[in-house]
Amino acid sequence: MDHLKRLFDNNLVWAENIKQNKPNFFSDLSKQQSPDYLWIGCSDSRVVSEQLVGLQPGELFVHRNIANVVVPTDLNCLSVIQFAVEILKVKHIIVCGHYGCGGVKASMESVEHGLIDNWLCHIKSVHQQNEDELLAIKGETKRLDRLCELNVIEQVKNICHTTVVQRAWRNRKELSVHGCIYTLETGILKNLNVRFSEIHHMNDIFQLKEAKRDVYKPNITIMKTDYEGR
Repeated sequence: MDHLKRLFDNNLVWAENIKQNKPNFFSDLSKQQSPDYLWIGCSDSRVVSEQLVGLQPGELFVHRNIANVVVPTDLNCLSVIQFAVEILKVKHIIVCGHYGCGGVKASMESVEHGLIDNWLCHIKSVHQQNEDELLAIKGETKRLDRLCELNVIEQVKNICHTTVVQRAWRNRKELSVHGCIYTLETGILKNLNVRFSEIHHMNDIFQLKEAKRDVYKPNITIMKTDYEGR
């Protein structure tokens, strides 16, 4: 517990400062959350989502993982997206990467890192899809930075391919998916100018149409037993 004392002390100071400025802040916050944004970012401890966009608790719904990856088999991330879109009614989903990302850098290496290599395969696929462009870039740092950008763009598309987002678009819900990237050395966000807000923005193969479901009508034949027939 002594190792955590600093954290608890900081928490008391933080809570007290907020209550002095906004006495009803926590009581109001506890009643509901109604953010307009879902932020999907990297787990890197240097990228603090609420702080870098100047939002308060309750204004940003957040999901983070190694290298801000969104894949169709990650039920954790997909559940967050569904909750944000269908329950919280967010209007914007933002994928935010950052330059110099350790996860992206590890995906570019040919050495074994352990369990995480299975996760990094998703970024290796992004590298493979853009190999000509990346290999034409001189300098390892610039190549890494470009892969960080391409990774964000790919994850934005992956979000748009989900059934949750496409269902929202079919129902004409106001929802946009964006991509941006953060520079650790300056604290500045860069808009990657990738934005999707309608289903027809997707490639045809990814445009999902609502399935027609047949009403199940069981075929029940009532047979008289020998007893009933007597």
